[in-house]
Amino acid sequence: MNIYKEIEAEIQAASHIVITAHKSADGDSVGSSLGLLYFIEKLGKKAVVCHPDKAPDFLFWLDTSSILLMEEHPEEVSAEMKKADLIFCLDYNATNRVGPDMQVLLEEATCKKIMIDHHLNPEDFPSLAVSETSASSTAQLIVDLIEQSGHLDLLDKKMGTPLYLGILTDTGSFKFNSVKPHTHEVLAKILAAGVEHHLIHEQLSDNNTESRLRLQGYAMSEKLEILYDHNVAIISLSKEELAKYHYKKGETDSLANLLLSIKGMKAAVVFKERDGIMKISFRSKGTENPVNVLAKEHFNGGGHANAAGGMSELTVEETLAQLRTVIPQYFKKQA
Repeated sequence: MNIYKEIEAEIQAASHIVITAHKSADGDSVGSSLGLLYFIEKLGKKAVVCHPDKAPDFLFWLDTSSILLMEEHPEEVSAEMKKADLIFCLDYNATNRVGPDMQVLLEEATCKKIMIDHHLNPEDFPSLAVSETSASSTAQLIVDLIEQSGHLDLLDKKMGTPLYLGILTDTGSFKFNSVKPHTHEVLAKILAAGVEHHLIHEQLSDNNTESRLRLQGYAMSEKLEILYDHNVAIISLSKEELAKYHYKKGETDSLANLLLSIKGMKAAVVFKERDGIMKISFRSKGTENPVNVLAKEHFNGGGHANAAGGMSELTVEETLAQLRTVIPQYFKKQA
């Protein structure tokens, strides 16, 4: 029996299934969660999705009403986690990625846990694990689950739309080197199920607010710093600057990729001050410029070679100074 048939068997045997994903929701965590939910429902079973926090505004065109949020309904999430006899852990590979409150619930749960994820260095906490670090996204692995368990015929537009979204967002619109031939094979199956991919692109690309564009314009014109010796671009935003432009969650997500579009840039770093800490996004190009090691060794983070995250408890100025100091260790000086 392959791992995906094992997972299907666990779904069929369970009576109370909970689907979880990491804190700081993104397109892949939301997309894979909803895709799996709809698949489980098509199998004739019930499940509930419990996330640590709310999805960013740019994903609100999806129907996220079925997702219970720990930050808004802690008692309900706690009750669901305690009743669960099967918990899915999607798009994360360490229990601390769900935030401290949900981490306690997850670690106290004695039921079977199934991890489906594509990040490096997984912890050994699940009962079953699909850990494919070469996969483009967790959403891609959910499609693999649907197919390899023998149920590709169940894949439809409702199920495929969030899964396409997850692959789209986690590959930077198919730009990252995580995109392999199999990724496009999976996408073909999703499109064959009736998913209207052009409408998903429109929903993601054509939903800017005036405040978001003004914030991005300010960031590019006033806060951009380029370390030309190493071809690394940096943007920093304080809580006051974010407040001035009425920042909403997710409105700076595209800045790092925008910086990478500058000719010659090898890497981009964007960080913003939120909740008393600096939340940092790292992006890079090519196999010679991994940013996950930098994030792990200096900023309490990690992730993929070309897309990682981190944090700092220093001030904006101190974090900038630290970046200027450590970046030369990871990016060769230009001749």
